[in-house]
Amino acid sequence: MNIRVEREKIENYILSEFAMKSTDTKGRDFFEQKCDIRTEFQRDRDRILHSKAFRRMKHKTQVFISPEGDHYRTRLTHTLEVSQIARTISRALRLNEDLTEAIALGHDLGHTPFGHSGERILNSLSPFGFEHNVQSVRVVEILENDGKGLNLTVEVRDGILNHRTRFNPSTLEGKVVRLSDKIAYINHDIDDAIRGGILKESDIPKDITDVVGKSFEERINSMIHNTVENSIGINDIKQSDDMSKAVYDLRKYLFTNVYMSDRAKKEEEKTENMIKILYEYYCEKPYKMSDEFKRFIEEGIDAERVVCDYIACMTDRFAIKKFIDISIPKSWNIY
Repeated sequence: MNIRVEREKIENYILSEFAMKSTDTKGRDFFEQKCDIRTEFQRDRDRILHSKAFRRMKHKTQVFISPEGDHYRTRLTHTLEVSQIARTISRALRLNEDLTEAIALGHDLGHTPFGHSGERILNSLSPFGFEHNVQSVRVVEILENDGKGLNLTVEVRDGILNHRTRFNPSTLEGKVVRLSDKIAYINHDIDDAIRGGILKESDIPKDITDVVGKSFEERINSMIHNTVENSIGINDIKQSDDMSKAVYDLRKYLFTNVYMSDRAKKEEEKTENMIKILYEYYCEKPYKMSDEFKRFIEEGIDAERVVCDYIACMTDRFAIKKFIDISIPKSWNIY
């Protein structure tokens, strides 16, 4: 009995007419025999979950750099929250939950250390520019698996590449992740900001809370329910006009009062200087990078491109360690 084939039959029977079925995938860049247990999107999810880039996210900043406390989100916990929200919406809409989960788990694999401040400084330094969604695709296509990549399906890579607000994924599952990413970070960033003393629940404007709710639980619940209710039976993922406006206004409010706050910004100048020094150092001395990355230069990839890859792959603490190694004199014994 081929379990995968049976699973594909079930998908074709129960999933929405608008869902991406595993049997309809455009496939992989490099041919592989199919698994007799898992569908193609299940395999992609598992490959992402077992990747080194996925594990590194537990030590990468979400919003607050080096927070004092164990309960602030990291890039990994953000990813898991996106996955949970996206799977809930996809299941309710009878979309392909495995495809949704794979995209959600992979969408931030290319993020830099120190959150969006790391992304901004690398974008300003690299002649190739830097966007974390593009880098996430680069991770799964080139950098993982000793330079062979993960050979993911077209649909998963499309969802990863197009998860940012201004992009348009080709599948509804990708659109679910794009919206779930926003739902997740808006709500958990409020939660972390309250924990950090930057905000109080009562600070959020009433015209927003009247629509989205007055607590973490209410906001998550209302945004998910509104998305499901307004997306049933149509070939799109959307929210009602009032919810969409409230989410936009809440996101704008967070940029002004949280992301650009003194507390959130006070360490960013340090981290940006740190990444600038690391970038210049490794561009001058690329042989100081690990063998895993030096090999890419030997294979003909531009050295500055590889330096950007190397730094983007670093966790916060690894970047700090490398900065200390190259910048701080070590004690030594003359006797």
